[in-house]
Amino acid sequence: MRVLIVKTSSLGDVIHTLPAVNDAARALPGIEFDWLVEEGFAEIPVLHPAVKNVIPVALRRWRKRPWAADVRSEWRACRARFQQQPYDAVIDAQGLIKSAWLARKAPGVRYGLDRQSAREPLASLAYQRKISVSKDQHAIQRVRQLFAQALGYECADEVSYGLELSRLPPAQPQAKPYVLFLHGTTWVNKHWPEPYWCDLAREVVAAGFRVVLPWGNDAERGRAERIAKHVGDDVCILPRLSLMQLAAQIVAARAVVGVDTGLSHLTAALNVPELVLFGPTNAALTGVLGARQRNLSAEFACAPCLKRECTYAGQAAVQPACFTTLAPAQVWAKLQTLLSIESSGV
Repeated sequence: MRVLIVKTSSLGDVIHTLPAVNDAARALPGIEFDWLVEEGFAEIPVLHPAVKNVIPVALRRWRKRPWAADVRSEWRACRARFQQQPYDAVIDAQGLIKSAWLARKAPGVRYGLDRQSAREPLASLAYQRKISVSKDQHAIQRVRQLFAQALGYECADEVSYGLELSRLPPAQPQAKPYVLFLHGTTWVNKHWPEPYWCDLAREVVAAGFRVVLPWGNDAERGRAERIAKHVGDDVCILPRLSLMQLAAQIVAARAVVGVDTGLSHLTAALNVPELVLFGPTNAALTGVLGARQRNLSAEFACAPCLKRECTYAGQAAVQPACFTTLAPAQVWAKLQTLLSIESSGV
């Protein structure tokens, strides 16, 4: 059986699809997947052994110059790759108009969420088999149920990502065990305050660990440099890494502390101990899932507000205001517990 997955972005959404792929691979031996995914995330699906072909698309880049000759040539080459043979099923796991448009170009019976279930209801018009999945549950469970109904099997109880970590490159060695901070994210409102990162880093260093800081843009590099300046020599700022190189660095960490970002979901898929800090977003719907993962949510009157900017009108020591309830001392206490559990092998 051969299935085409359409799930192009974002990084977290791509990772949310992996447990469904793993469910199908266990329930239907011999099933093979091709996967249409944004070029920036194309390294992730290849980590699962049931994914045979990853077909990069560049919708984010192409839409800036849709009529350019090189863009049209790239699109024709991409389309030719997933139109070479018919699929037993084409599953749009994203439920957006753009993903439905891509699914319509593929040869095979198209499956997707119905009008009440899809993120963009008009997308459902593109599907020949429409599937109802409740929105009032975690994103990973929604995708798992979509695949199970489309392909005809029952979901397993446990969430398993099924990645082959042997496919990762070697990690950059560190002088001592380390905790990695995923301090960058897209929404301004999802950032844990920078002074809090500094305070937490001091606690981690005082406990005998190193702090390792990755970065992906100038703003994140600047934050990493300021944290290192305030804390001292046991803070390592990594060079800019590819997604696979960063994944290898995450796997080698003793633990990870992150915010609501795709890299935190990647950490869960890599089965690395992790604390993830949620302020304006809802961990019940998009939190990290895994046996070694812990979601810490702000306990604030207006949280989760799901807003990109904080609109709290009262007095608050930090912004966004909801993170006043996730202070460094509280996070350090939870991190100590997680590190202790991992050391004892419980």
